[in-house]
Amino acid sequence: MKISIIGSGFAGLSTAAVLAQKGYEVHVFEKNNQIGGRASQFSVDGFKFDMGPSWYWMPDVFEKFFNQFNKTTKDYYQLVKLDPGFQMIFENSETLAIPEDYESLKKLFNQIENGSSNQLDRFMKDAEFKYNFSMDSVVYQPGLSWGEFIRIDIFKNIFNLQLFKSYKKHVATYFKHPKLKALLEFPVLFLGTAPKETPALYSLMAYSGLVQGTYYPIGGFHNVIQGMAKLCKELGVRFHINEAVKKIHINKHQAKSIETIKNNYLTDLVVGACDYHHLEKKLIEKKYRNYNEAYWEKKTFSPSCLLFYLGIDKKISKLEHHNLFFDANIENHIREIYKDKIWPKDPLFYACCSSKTDLGAAPEGKENLFLLVPISAGIQDNDTLRESYFNLLIRRLEKYCGENISNFISYKRSYCVNDFVSDYNAYKGNAYGLANTLFQTANFKPSIKNKKVNNLFYTGQLTVPGPGVPPSLISGEIVAKYISKKYPVI
Repeated sequence: MKISIIGSGFAGLSTAAVLAQKGYEVHVFEKNNQIGGRASQFSVDGFKFDMGPSWYWMPDVFEKFFNQFNKTTKDYYQLVKLDPGFQMIFENSETLAIPEDYESLKKLFNQIENGSSNQLDRFMKDAEFKYNFSMDSVVYQPGLSWGEFIRIDIFKNIFNLQLFKSYKKHVATYFKHPKLKALLEFPVLFLGTAPKETPALYSLMAYSGLVQGTYYPIGGFHNVIQGMAKLCKELGVRFHINEAVKKIHINKHQAKSIETIKNNYLTDLVVGACDYHHLEKKLIEKKYRNYNEAYWEKKTFSPSCLLFYLGIDKKISKLEHHNLFFDANIENHIREIYKDKIWPKDPLFYACCSSKTDLGAAPEGKENLFLLVPISAGIQDNDTLRESYFNLLIRRLEKYCGENISNFISYKRSYCVNDFVSDYNAYKGNAYGLANTLFQTANFKPSIKNKKVNNLFYTGQLTVPGPGVPPSLISGEIVAKYISKKYPVI
C-alpha cells in the first residue's frame, strides 16, 4: 500500500517512520527546500539559526518515539541539559535564573516567598501525576470517540485532572508572589493561550520544564528533524522536496492521487501533515471538507510571532541560552493577543542565544540571537511595524545587558505573520496551532479522519493532542497506528 504524506514537520516524519516500519510504501511531500516544516534552519556568515522551535521539553516523548524502532535519541543527536534552564527578566532588570537541579529550585522559591518550597513540592506532585496519567492514558488517544475515555482509570481520576479549573487560579492557590506566578504561567502563555482560559491540567507543562528540565540538541533543534529524517530513510521512506501539493484528486470518496507542481502520483492513502485548514480549502473540493470557514473563524488560535534572527559581532554579557523578558505588564499583553487582537503596546518577549551553549552556532567571539514576540494570529504585518518593534526590543535588550548591541549587528532577518502564511500555509499566520482551551482539548479538536473521504487523514498541531513539538510528534504516531489497524499490510 502506497501512502502519501503532505508535510515533513515533526508530525509528518513521525507518521512516516511508524508506517514505514509496518511495511507501507511511504512518500513524503515537502513544499520547501528542506525537511522540517517550522523546525527549519538556515546559516549565513557562520551564524546558524533555528527558525522555529527552540525549547526541548518532555524528553521522554522523544526517547519513547525512537525506542519503538530499537533506537535512542543518542543514535541521532546529542543532548545537553541547560543550567540554568532559562532565566526571566523582570522590571528594574531583576532576574530569576532557573537551576536544573530541583533542590536548588526549591531553595530559590523559599528565597522569594517564605515556605514556598513546600508548596512547590505539592504543586509538582500534582503536576507529575497529571503528566504521567496523561501520557499513559489520554494523550495517545485518536480522539474519534468519547468511548475512548469510558474507562475506570479515567473516571477515578477525572477530578484530579482539573479540566474545569483555570490554570491561573490553580497557580494562585499555591503561590502569592508575582514572580513565582509568572514563572509557572509562562509555559501556557508562550505556547498556548491565556492562563485563565487554560485548564489546570496543563500544569503538566510546568512539571516538564522545571523538574524534567530544559535540554538542547547540539547543532540546533533542526538536528532532531535530521535525526528523524535519517531514521525515515533507513526505514525506506522516500522524500519529495520542493514539491508543493496542488490538489488531492478524489473519486467516489476515495483519494486517488496527489498532484504536485512537478508530477501526479497515484496513492492508496493520504495523510495531511500540513496546515489542516489549507488542505481543506485549497487541496480538496468543498464538498469533501470536514469543516467550513465559520468553524475555523470561531476557533481560538495560539499566538503568531514576530521573530528576528540576528548575527552579533561580539559576545553579549548577562544573557543565558533562554531569556524571557517579563519586564512589562503581563495581563496587558495577554489581553492584546487574545481579546483586543492588536499589536502589543509594551510586549513581553523571548531572546534565545544558543551560541552560549553551542560553539557551532556562531563564529568565535560572536553570538547568534533569536528574538520572539507573541502576537495575535491574523494581525496586520508590514515592514514598518516590524522595524518599530525591532527598535523597541533592542532598546530593552541593551538596557538590560548594559551595553550597545545595535551597532554590532552584522546580520538581520525578520519573520512574521505573512511569512508563516507563505512558507507553511499557516491559517492566519498562526505559529503554534489551536490554543489549549477546555473546548479545544482532546475530542473537541479537529478530527484526524476525513468524514467524507475514506482514505484521507490529518495530523499535526491543529488536531490531537495539540500544539508544540512533542504533541505534534505524538500526533503522527496516533494517526499512523490508527491507519495500520484500519488498513493492515497483508
